[in-house]
Amino acid sequence: MSVKRRDLIRYLEKNGFYLLREGGNHSIYTNGFKAVPVKRHREIDRITADAVCEQAGLKRNF
Repeated sequence: MSVKRRDLIRYLEKNGFYLLREGGNHSIYTNGFKAVPVKRHREIDRITADAVCEQAGLKRNF
C-alpha cells in the first residue's frame, strides 16, 4: 500500500515543518531543529512514509 506525497507533506506541515529547500530528488522539510527528506514521487511506500515520520520525531501515521 502507498501514501500520497501530498498527505505526508500535510502531516508534516500540520506538525510545524516547512519546506527548507528542493534537492535533486527530494524536498527537504524542517522545523528549525530537524530536517527530513521527502521523495519527489506522487506516491510513497508506506514503510518509507513511516520512516520519514520517525526521522521527524513524529508518531507513525501511515
